[in-house]
Amino acid sequence: MSIVRTAASLSALIGLLILAAAPAKAVDIQEITTPKGVTYWLVEDDTADLVSMSFLFRGGSTLDPKGKEGLAELVASTIDEGAGEMPSQAFRRILDDQSITLSFSAGRDTFGGSFLTLNRYRDQAFELLRLALAEPRFDEDAVERIRSQILIGKSREKTDPNSQAGKALFKALFGDHAYGAPGDGTSAGISAITLDDLNAFPGDRFAKDRLLIGVVGDIDGATLTPLIDRAFGDLADSVGPVPATAPPTPEPGGLFVIDQDVPQSVAVMAQPGLGRLDEDYYAAYIATYVLGGGGFESRLVNEVRVKRGLAYSTYAYMLDLADAPLILSGVQTRNDGMAESLSVIREQFGAIRDAGVTEDELTDAKTYLTGSYALRFTTAGRIARALTGIQYYDLGMDYMDRRNGYIEAVTLEDVNRVANRLFDPDALTTVVVGRPSGVEATGPAPEVPG
Repeated sequence: MSIVRTAASLSALIGLLILAAAPAKAVDIQEITTPKGVTYWLVEDDTADLVSMSFLFRGGSTLDPKGKEGLAELVASTIDEGAGEMPSQAFRRILDDQSITLSFSAGRDTFGGSFLTLNRYRDQAFELLRLALAEPRFDEDAVERIRSQILIGKSREKTDPNSQAGKALFKALFGDHAYGAPGDGTSAGISAITLDDLNAFPGDRFAKDRLLIGVVGDIDGATLTPLIDRAFGDLADSVGPVPATAPPTPEPGGLFVIDQDVPQSVAVMAQPGLGRLDEDYYAAYIATYVLGGGGFESRLVNEVRVKRGLAYSTYAYMLDLADAPLILSGVQTRNDGMAESLSVIREQFGAIRDAGVTEDELTDAKTYLTGSYALRFTTAGRIARALTGIQYYDLGMDYMDRRNGYIEAVTLEDVNRVANRLFDPDALTTVVVGRPSGVEATGPAPEVPG
């Protein structure tokens, strides 16, 4: 997966990475624990005759065994390819005929899914979800079909400079740690996964104490609780805590070039960031927005695109990896413009560290970040994902009411103190893919995991 603009799609974790919600006091969240010990959050909404659910289990691809990188990804891609007595085609036909959406995804730190059904089909929809979680078939023909599709996609990634840059960056940062492997696995790892590995996965990974659920829809708790118990109630109470996988602290700096014959080079870079529960998180969030998240208002776009015409887009954002938060940045530009682009980006990292942001920049950032908050959650599915995200980061049930207050409370002194502490152009690890002129590597590029 490309690291360029990854935060916009990570998803996965994805709903986890951009936690915004509806306007304050607009959402009434109920926390309910079922007779079988499953806890879920519910927002009742009678504006549409449907039920939307997001669920996730703590622990993602970082738990894949060495040599079988991609296990979580392959499970996510095949767990709904038939279940119980129904092979793939029969299972998928019911989903299609009744307009039931059921999908799974694997992130580095989580394994989750999304679920949407009209109320008239909800009993069968929850039964299909139960079967997918408890009785997936992992039939050989379906598994090999999906495995082949994944391997074809990974083969194509070898000529995609964005994909190559992102993989190499994480390898440079984290080496042999699980974060150094692609979140969606490697060709060798996916090829090595057996049917036994797939069949063992649900029992090894799925448990109530790792499970987070958010539901939004035209349903009350009394009606929903037995359906939740049907789908999740027979999971193990626990399979043990998610094993600690603390990554190494990335070595500061380093610039690596991967030769690829493309008309435009791609560069991605990263430095250590702040964790989601760090007391300075919101000040860092605002500073990063001013640096590279504000479209034409951001410093990077203004300096790289508007003033110099070097690139169409450039960016910076915070990536909330559980064990290694990062600030990511990047640019794509013509080969003869890459050296200057990298220089300008480094200068801007240094400028925001040394001089901070202005009062006007802070005001504009606050106005946008608070004003756009509600607009990001215009569907039941988005709110459901926010509910699981809030639980994942343990932000509190009233987070939606408090979030904008956190932004408003940040002072200019806070932002500039944190910017001075956090941003460091010398700590940026940079990977360039292409044939950039005037860019000198500091060492050989890491081998890109395939």
